[in-house]
Amino acid sequence: MRVAVFTGSHAGPPSHAAAAAAFARDLAAAGIGIVYGGGHVGMMGTVADAALAAGGEVIGVIPQHLVDDEVAHPGLPRLEVVGSMHERKAVMAELADAFVALPGAAGTLEELFEAWTWGMLGLHAKPAALFDVDGFWQPLLGQLRRMVDDGYLDAARLDALGVVSDAAGLLAFTAGYVHPPRKWTAPPPG
Repeated sequence: MRVAVFTGSHAGPPSHAAAAAAFARDLAAAGIGIVYGGGHVGMMGTVADAALAAGGEVIGVIPQHLVDDEVAHPGLPRLEVVGSMHERKAVMAELADAFVALPGAAGTLEELFEAWTWGMLGLHAKPAALFDVDGFWQPLLGQLRRMVDDGYLDAARLDALGVVSDAAGLLAFTAGYVHPPRKWTAPPPG
């Protein structure tokens, strides 16, 4: 099993870095591979370094323009260089069995929401989760609940988004995951 990890290219607070490193080490210890954005900077680098140090499988996927900017992690046994950010997300989705967003910024949100939306549209049936450190994702969850309350988001879809605080929680969530039906289905012929 492999998990696509979405997270920031900035370090964030020390408590977030410590939680991300422990999360990555615990995934490696459980034999779970990590697919991530291929960088050596910020939380991305923290996750990769911790998983590698624990003997875990780590696959980086990075667009050429970020390689040119010298952001690529030099110590990865497998680094896939792609042509664009769109290709990066597609390759990560193909290689992963589940998705998790650690603390990050706009790019982390964009990656999570695209993977989660692809599931709603029936393009995959893979679980997606938020790794909630220090309540980082609670404001977002409040906004998502507002979307449910106002009729923009089905409650079943929000319920299908996991909220975990450690690797064991993610593994339990993925083991029990039941994918909701596709958002749109064609009417029966006739």
